[in-house]
Amino acid sequence: MSLLNKLSSVRKSLPKRVGRGYGSGKGGHNAGRGTKGQNSRQGGGVPLWFEGGQLPLIKRMPMQRGKSKLKVVRPTAEINLTELHNIKADTITLDTLKLEKVIDARFKKAKIVASGEITRKVTVEGIGVTQGAKAAIEKAGGKVV
Repeated sequence: MSLLNKLSSVRKSLPKRVGRGYGSGKGGHNAGRGTKGQNSRQGGGVPLWFEGGQLPLIKRMPMQRGKSKLKVVRPTAEINLTELHNIKADTITLDTLKLEKVIDARFKKAKIVASGEITRKVTVEGIGVTQGAKAAIEKAGGKVV
């Protein structure tokens, strides 16, 4: 017995090409689209957001004016102690966090939360700190101003 008998077929069946004549197996007159109507035409059909002529949802919603819609959703950034430990500077301010790219430049405030560990001596200035984070920073030899 030869190895040719044991080989499996690698040929994949291609999808039927509709609308290519009766000999294609699916096609000819209407090609599975039914007779007449919007969906039978090429490019026919309605977009997903179409509501049957009813005023669309996007137009029913009130308009937002001004620059307030461009603001950051959370005005205060949260920083954990592990991120604080990885910063090279000894004095940490809001500008330091932005320069080190720990937080996005759009944030106006930041707060340090007590998740993770810090073993390095750092000085935190002008940033909000939770009680647990303050205790961890002071235990490591740093201070919060």
